[in-house]
Amino acid sequence: MAHSKSDENAPFIIRQPHVDDGSGIWRVVKESGSLDPNSSYLYLLLAKDFSDTCVVAESDGEIVGFVSGYRPPMRREVAFLWQVGLLPSMQGRGLGKRLVLGFLGSLGARGATVLETTVAPSNTASRALFLAIARQLGAECHVSPCFSAHMFPEGGHEDEELYRIGPLPQPANSRRPLDLHD
Repeated sequence: MAHSKSDENAPFIIRQPHVDDGSGIWRVVKESGSLDPNSSYLYLLLAKDFSDTCVVAESDGEIVGFVSGYRPPMRREVAFLWQVGLLPSMQGRGLGKRLVLGFLGSLGARGATVLETTVAPSNTASRALFLAIARQLGAECHVSPCFSAHMFPEGGHEDEELYRIGPLPQPANSRRPLDLHD
C-alpha cells in the first residue's frame, strides 16, 4: 500500500510487541542504517521481557518501526527511551513521533514524570523529534553531556547528549495509561 510522505495518519498499528516481533525489530535496526545494531537475541529479549516499555509500528503485517525503552530501577520517575527505529521508507511521516507518544502511553511508562534519551549531536532528525515532543507535551527539555566519545570501546562513536524532558503530563486516573496519540 502506498502512503504519501506527508500522511501522518497512515494506517499503522501502534502496539506493544510480542516475542515473535523481535526479528522484525532487528530487521528495522539493520535496514535503518543509523542505529547501533545489537544481536538479534537482544531484540527477541526486548520483545519478550520488556514489551511493556517497547512499542512497534505495523503496516500490512510487517514491523516498520519501533521504540525500545526501560524504567531505570533506581530512578522510577524516568522512562528512558533507548532506540527509535524506522525503515527508511517510513521516515518523514510523523511515525517516529507517534511511536514515542505510544511509548509514553505504554503500561511500562505509567507514572513516569520524566522522559530521558541520548542523542548524538549530529543526529538532527532525533534532536528535532525530541524537541517537538517536549513542545507538544508542554514540557521543558534540558540537554546535557552524557557519554563522551572516548567512553565507547569502538572508535568513531560520537558523544551522546542526554535529553531530559519533563515534567510529563499525567493522566487524570493513574490506573489508565496516557492516551497521547494524535
